[in-house]
Amino acid sequence: DLREYYLRKVAEGKNKMLVLNNVRNKIIHRAFAVINKQKPYEKNYINNLVTS
Repeated sequence: DLREYYLRKVAEGKNKMLVLNNVRNKIIHRAFAVINKQKPYEKNYINNLVTS
């Protein structure tokens, strides 16, 4: 998941450190979500919000 994101962004010509920082932020956001919700991480999480 994150590896695919990294490789895709680098292939688009993005700076490697910029993409790496984005990956780090994604990991941090996921970790905080798990801590705040006190539920195990689900790779294929489905948001329950319904948009119209």
